[in-house]
Amino acid sequence: MNKNHVLVIAEAGVNHNGDIELAKKLIDVAAEAGADIVKFQTFKAKKLASSTAKQAEYQKINTNISESQLEMLERLELKYDDHFSLVEHCKARNIKFLSTAFDEESLNFLTQELEQKLLKIPSGELTNAPFLLAHAKTNLDIILSTGMSTLSEIEMALGILAFGYLYPDSVPSRQKFQEVLYSEEGKAILKEKVTILHCTTEYPAPLEEINLNAMLTIRDAFKLKIGYSDHSQGIVVPIAAVSLSAGIIEKHFTLNRNMDGPDHKASLEPQELIEMIDAIRKVELALGDGIKGPQPSEVKNKEIARKSLVAETNISKGEKLTKNNLSVKRPGNGMSALNYWDVLGKSASRDYESGDLIDE
Repeated sequence: MNKNHVLVIAEAGVNHNGDIELAKKLIDVAAEAGADIVKFQTFKAKKLASSTAKQAEYQKINTNISESQLEMLERLELKYDDHFSLVEHCKARNIKFLSTAFDEESLNFLTQELEQKLLKIPSGELTNAPFLLAHAKTNLDIILSTGMSTLSEIEMALGILAFGYLYPDSVPSRQKFQEVLYSEEGKAILKEKVTILHCTTEYPAPLEEINLNAMLTIRDAFKLKIGYSDHSQGIVVPIAAVSLSAGIIEKHFTLNRNMDGPDHKASLEPQELIEMIDAIRKVELALGDGIKGPQPSEVKNKEIARKSLVAETNISKGEKLTKNNLSVKRPGNGMSALNYWDVLGKSASRDYESGDLIDE
């Protein structure tokens, strides 16, 4: 596998609209597009939102329904039993299954019943300290999304994760989170287990608010692996994120953007998902190893494109080599022009005809 391989997570999310057959079709699309992982969302609606929680503005617009978050989520909830069927379908299609938990009961189900080995914490849970701690206590690798957050909020979340990994049975406190985060052990466990995704939590996210450079700020601040969770329209931004060293790309997709539901309009359709992943794989190849040197395909062109020291006029043996009888011309298989000043003023060791390569 290319060492620059970017992990592409095709985010089905709730775009199945609560229909298990639609969910399987989404798996098929993700597999055929070449995604590494297809991701869903696992939650108990009544544990996720109260009856008074309102819809986000984009949810009202995208669903054309005015209802509470709870009512909307109840229609989008996958039954626990459905997950087993989805996992089996993923195995049959040779794509990895992943789901994001939004409540602790669902987290326990994913880790204990489905035996999921990788966890994704969504942006909305970044400040949910008990939930972050529960994730870390599983001792599994974590992908942490950071939409809507500040660096200080990310710092606190990382401190909680480091504490949970290293001291799962200890009494938590803000002071301990901070101490562990900047300990050598804390830094090491986070580097081993956590990847941070930059994200703009709006559907769709305006280009002027993507702020891709913030991904590099996160990398430099915490010295951890980085990636990007994209809610923009189209495929340009995730491709650009790969060129900026994102190791993970997460992107919503749907069977059809015109379907009813909160996230369809900010999602890629099947052909767009194919095009995005194809472009990402090409960028991976183009990134290379970062070592500057002649590439295999270039070597044959050096003699053609570079120049050598050449006799500009006939030069007799013993005659001084000067700027008037020397020139620099193609081909590049003679003495390099880097030696120009070394031979200037020397006496020719033999006769040269105009156009001969200098070999002093």
